[in-house]
Amino acid sequence: TVFVVDDDPGVLRGVRRLLQQHGYDCVLFSSADAFQKHDDFEQAICVVLDINLNDASGIDIRYRLKDAGVSLPVIYITGKDSDATRMAAMESGCIAYLTKPFTGRSLIEPIERAYTCAA
Repeated sequence: TVFVVDDDPGVLRGVRRLLQQHGYDCVLFSSADAFQKHDDFEQAICVVLDINLNDASGIDIRYRLKDAGVSLPVIYITGKDSDATRMAAMESGCIAYLTKPFTGRSLIEPIERAYTCAA
């Protein structure tokens, strides 16, 4: 299962379709608040996390997960790329940083790596 956190319904639909085509289940979260209320991370391979959510920073969420002892691999996606954002994302320990729009392959490759490491 891949968790996907993005406040754009179109991105959630598109990523869900892509993941399903590649045989992955997914759980979608349309806000940081909804994701942070979730407490079962055992079945997840990784989380695809938007950096610029309406109600929070994806990078801040990543640090909160770490503080809570959740070591789930993170793939960041963003529509607002900058050197500072990219550096902050890398420093937080992500396995991939993708700028919207991104190719399906660029998202599936790090998910496959995370799955292989988890197996």
